[in-house]
Amino acid sequence: MTLVLGLTGGIASGKSTVSQWLSDYGYPIIDGDVIARQVVAPGTTGLHQIVQQFSPAILTASGALDRKKLGRIVFADQAKLAQLTAITGPLVHQAILAKLATLKQQQVPLIVLDIPLLFEAKYQLLCDLTMVVYVDAATQLQRLMTRDQLDKTAAQQRIASQWSLTAKKRLADIVIDNNGPLAVTKQQVVNFLTQYDLLK
Repeated sequence: MTLVLGLTGGIASGKSTVSQWLSDYGYPIIDGDVIARQVVAPGTTGLHQIVQQFSPAILTASGALDRKKLGRIVFADQAKLAQLTAITGPLVHQAILAKLATLKQQQVPLIVLDIPLLFEAKYQLLCDLTMVVYVDAATQLQRLMTRDQLDKTAAQQRIASQWSLTAKKRLADIVIDNNGPLAVTKQQVVNFLTQYDLLK
């Protein structure tokens, strides 16, 4: 029996850290961010559609997607963000379903679906359990500004483009509180693995 865990959080909440720990314990991760980059790599249908929608100005000199430039456009305009999601969303969904099917055939005990938009895009419907990595709003803002060297306005725009962590916390089966030291956060992950008899 394979347990499918939907892992989510907010930008700069520590989701990637928790994902890395679960990977370190030997469990396969289906990473939504990695897949989202793969479906818009040079030569893909995804990139072609984005260029048609947003103009070739969003490409680097080498013909790859300039993610920072596109980010500045879509995070400042909800309509443009919706246009981008309409292109990438279905491509990401197909790739995730294919990876999930392959791993289920291998009968691994746990598959982690690491997806920022787990609830927004209804990926929780593919999961047996959902886990959110939570930090309070002030901590999230500070960590994002520090991590990505953003000013307060740019950081707030990025946070505002996602559902609030409080809303995700209410929907999740398991909440990992990442406001404190990393050791405390990790112990919560170990507790989860122990509870479901997954600690190797």
